[in-house]
Amino acid sequence: MKLIRFGKVGSEKPGIIWSDGSRLDVSAYVPDYNEDFLGAGGIEKLKEWLKHNKAKCPKVPDNVRLGPPIARPSKLVCVGLNYAQHAAESGMKLPSEPVLFFKSTTAIIGPNDDIIIPKGSKKTDWEVELAVVIGKKATYISKEDAMNFVCGYVLHNDVSERAFQLEREGQWVKGKSCDTFAPIGPFLATKDEIQDPHNLNLWLKLNGDTMQNSNTSDFVFDIPEVVSYISQFMTLLPGDIISTGTPFGVGLGLKPPKYLKEGDVIELGIEGLGVAKQHVKSYK
Repeated sequence: MKLIRFGKVGSEKPGIIWSDGSRLDVSAYVPDYNEDFLGAGGIEKLKEWLKHNKAKCPKVPDNVRLGPPIARPSKLVCVGLNYAQHAAESGMKLPSEPVLFFKSTTAIIGPNDDIIIPKGSKKTDWEVELAVVIGKKATYISKEDAMNFVCGYVLHNDVSERAFQLEREGQWVKGKSCDTFAPIGPFLATKDEIQDPHNLNLWLKLNGDTMQNSNTSDFVFDIPEVVSYISQFMTLLPGDIISTGTPFGVGLGLKPPKYLKEGDVIELGIEGLGVAKQHVKSYK
């Protein structure tokens, strides 16, 4: 199943993308896709409801904005340097265990919303990533059991301000959490939609030029290991998002480095998880 949220910012409604590509409004049954929905086994209940009620669901016009497919989660946890070639281009050692950082959930926007270069920024960068959505509460879970706590996957652009991230005292979070720095979607694909999340092509284009083109087979730490590892340090709740890292080809790694400017257009996608497009604007 492919879950979407649609409508104006702050008033999105839940919907689905049906197998024929049509978009259906399911707000008559589901208030929203959030922690309560996922934690109560909402996806399976929705599937059952649709068997009897699909014909009654209004169609969502193609020109209606898509929001992030999950209502603001309790946290967005990211894994740094999780692709071998990206660690190399960043001039950093391959980590011996997952590198973790947070993005503020206020950074989350829809898949085709504008990216805003923040005030004082000179080094805003792009990062296409596969993100994992947690389906049920997870604390101290084993690697062997970890996939039972995953409900699906989404496309994520982990937009980063490199000067804020690397040149100022403190943690990476300052360069990761600016408003609009986490475009998510276009949809959440439930786990059964993706045959092998460790063999997915992912790519990103800047103004039509391919900057990133890789495969999740280059992971340093796979999804079960990452989910289990994070659960040793914090409780993961339904709807929480774990972004699994970016492959090589970010602006920071180019020689000379290249960063986003007003007027740029980013297109990105992951096999089975759709395509997103973001226009870059400056903070006004």
